[in-house]
Order: sequence, then C-alpha cells, then structure tokens
Amino acid sequence: MTTRVCKLIGAPVHDGAGQRGCEMGPIALRTAGLAEAIASLGHRVADLGTLSPPPPRPASFPNPALKNLPQVAAWVETLAEVAFAESAEGMPVFMGGDHSLSAGTVAGLARRAALLGRPLFVLWLDAHPDFHSLHSTESGNIHGTPVAYVTGQPGFAGGLPTLAATVEPAHVAMLGIRSVDAAERRALTDSGITVFDMRAIDEHSIAPLLRQVLERVRALDGLLHVSLDVDFLDPSIAPAVGTTVPGGATFREAHLVMEMLHDSGLVSSLDLVELNPFLDERGRTATLLVDLVASLFGRRVLDRPTRSF
Repeated sequence: MTTRVCKLIGAPVHDGAGQRGCEMGPIALRTAGLAEAIASLGHRVADLGTLSPPPPRPASFPNPALKNLPQVAAWVETLAEVAFAESAEGMPVFMGGDHSLSAGTVAGLARRAALLGRPLFVLWLDAHPDFHSLHSTESGNIHGTPVAYVTGQPGFAGGLPTLAATVEPAHVAMLGIRSVDAAERRALTDSGITVFDMRAIDEHSIAPLLRQVLERVRALDGLLHVSLDVDFLDPSIAPAVGTTVPGGATFREAHLVMEMLHDSGLVSSLDLVELNPFLDERGRTATLLVDLVASLFGRRVLDRPTRSF
C-alpha cells in the first residue's frame, strides 16, 4: 500500500445490536490514537468527524422480532451516501458502531465500484456470517443481516433501502467464522460465498487462505473492502464486544492478516465495528484495533510498541 489519504468517519450506530455501547466506538478509537498511528506511517489523515444519527426512515416488515428497523434503515441510507461520496478520493475508514453499519457502507462502495466498472470484493473478518434476512432473524438484531442485504438476497424489500448496486456473492470471503445459525447455514450453502471457518484456519493456517482471496481480487482488478468485527478476535485479547465467541483469531494471526493486506496494496476501504468500550478492560481492545490498523497501513513487527496492561 502506497501513501494514502485516509478519511476517518465516525458512525455511532447501535440500533442494530442487542445492547448499547457501540455508539462510543468512534470516541474510543480516537482516544486510542487511530489518527496518530496512521499519520506516523507517512499517510495523510483527514478526520471527517462523527455522523449524527439521522431521523428514522419509514420502514415496515412482517417480522415482529425486528428491533429498531426505522433507525437502522435511516443509517443504511445515510452511510450508503457517505461511503459513495467519500470513496471518490482517498480511503474511507468507518469507525463503528455495530455491524449493521456495513449494510450502508458496502452498499455505497458497491455503487462506487459499479461507476468505475470494477468489481467490489468484501473480506468479512467476523465470528458470524451475518447472513440472515429480515425474515430469518429470530433475535431481531439487524447487525446479523448486512452480508445478505448487500449481496442482493431476498427478504429485505420494504425494510431496508433499495440497492443501487449489489456485491456478487462470489466476491465475498468470510474469514474466522465460528458461530452460524441454522438459517444462515442453509442460505450460505448455495450462495457462492467463500467461507473459511476457524477449522479451516486450524487445518491450513490463515496465510494460504487469505492469499487465495487476494489473488482473486488482483486477477479481476477489484476494489477490496475489509470489514473487521471485534469478535473476529479471540475474546481473551479483545473483550470489548457484546457477541463474544471463544476460539477466535490470535494476536499473531490478526496481525499477519493485516500485514498481508498491506503488502497486497489492494485495500480501498475499511470498517471497524462492534467495539463496545463499556465492556473493555483499560482500553485494551481499542488499543489492539489501532495496532491492527497500523499493521494494515504498513507498520512492521519491529516497529510495534511494547504495551503493558
């Protein structure tokens, strides 16, 4: 990755999650020194501030379990516009906020990619596939639906905004998956999405799997969006998330992923989601996320500061 203009955009979305706290994510990432870490590696940083919650968007859907649909629909619409506009130049980094925000960011980035005539690829770093429709979710938490939405799966009409462009399912790769509901498993079976769960990582290690993804992006001259959920990481190193699932990526695996992404030079945008500072321990998760982003922007092992907790 060459020198970039990095645009930090706070997206304090909490309406898609099961508990409050993610709205404090942008503040925690700024406090942990995200802008300073990126700038120290020679990149220009423009902090565009934090978006204000938009007024609820009229939305209805025949699933009584759904929570905060009008609020999430409004965020999706707003973030799609912001992502489209800010991806014209520079690299947008969306600081969340729960993972429902990616329904908006990826939608806007897909529209930008279509305008450029290039395919958008999505690397989904998460414990969960987030492949529910508005019909299939039983929890009603809409942060479990964004991948299904942006790939144009059925079950969203009337609930979330109509997409200007979709992401080809074959251009989505999930890494670190280890918690999948039955409905998601059925939907994923014939979807065309690449799923590398933790067993695949254990059997083959993480580097060859990620290399497959990067080779496909490069072969098709694609844009690559990375959506990093805190629960991709093992909760022993990243406790500040409301959906902890044991057995996640280790510190070393996570940094290797980020360093490989940097070396590829393919990443064009980034989501940092599900950071809940209310659940953190002395800021260790926010600090880890900042260190991972620094690896994505070019920090090497020998450059990494020694930390104590």
